[in-house]
Amino acid sequence: MNTEVVNFIKEHKGDLLENWMAAMKISSHERSLNLISDDVFKDISHEFIEVAVSNIIDSENGFNQKVERFTERVVRIGWELVFLMDGLSTLKILVLELMQKEKDYSSEEVIELITEIDRWVAPMTNQIIESYSNNWEKTVSLQKVALQELSAPLIPVFEKISVMPLVGTIDTDRARLIMENLLSGVVKHRSEVVLIDITGVPVVDTMVAHHIIQAADAVRLVGSRCMLVGIRPEIAQTIVNLGINLNQITTTSTLQKGIEKAMEFTNRKIVVLKEGKD
Repeated sequence: MNTEVVNFIKEHKGDLLENWMAAMKISSHERSLNLISDDVFKDISHEFIEVAVSNIIDSENGFNQKVERFTERVVRIGWELVFLMDGLSTLKILVLELMQKEKDYSSEEVIELITEIDRWVAPMTNQIIESYSNNWEKTVSLQKVALQELSAPLIPVFEKISVMPLVGTIDTDRARLIMENLLSGVVKHRSEVVLIDITGVPVVDTMVAHHIIQAADAVRLVGSRCMLVGIRPEIAQTIVNLGINLNQITTTSTLQKGIEKAMEFTNRKIVVLKEGKD
C-alpha cells in the first residue's frame, strides 16, 4: 500500500474520527444512531477508526480479532450492516478529501490515491461482512433458544402442582419442546399434577390435539396426572366435531377451575376464611 496514504491515515486518526462522526450523524440512518447515546456513539466510532487503522499497522490475526470484537458489539446494540457499509464508504471519501486539502494532486495522482484507498478498505469490507454475519447468526440462534424456552415454560404454582401456559400456534418443533419441558419439569418440581393451559392457543386441530394427548400420556408414564384447562366453547365444539378423544385427560374451562381440581387430586382444597368480628 502507498506509504503516503498509510502515513496520512495514521497521523490523522483524530481528524478522521471527528469528520466521520459528523458525516454519519447527518446520514439517513437515524434508527441506528437513536439506539445509543452520544457517548456510546463516540466510543464505538473511535473503535471503528481503530479497526480501520489496524488494517494498516497490525498483523492479520490482530486485525481480525479487532474486527470480531467490534462487530460483536455493534450487533449487540442493533446497528445494521448497511450502516457499517455506508460508514466505510464515508471513510474512503473523507480520507481522499482530507489528503486533497493538504496537497494539490494531479488527476493521475488522485486516481492513484483512490486506488490505494480502495485497496485499504476492501479487506475491511470483506472481513466486517463475514464477522458481522457470523455474530448476527450467533445472536439470532441464542435468541431463538431463549424464546423457545419461554414459549413452553413449566411453572410450579403450588406444592406438587405445576402449570404450562401455552400461547400461539403449536407446530411439530414446539410440540417437541413442550414434551421435553413437561417431562423435565415434572421431575424437577416433583409435580403430581400438571395443568396445560391452552387459553392462548388460537386453534386446536387434530395435530395440536394429538400432540397434547401424547404429552399427557408421557406425563402419566412418569407418575403424574395431566389436565387440560382453558377450553373455550369454540375449542370444545371443534374437538367434538373432529371426534378427538380426550377421555383420558381431565379438562376444565378455566385455569382457576383447573387449579381447584388439582388441589382435590392432591388432597387439598381452597378455603375462604371469614374475618372474625372484634
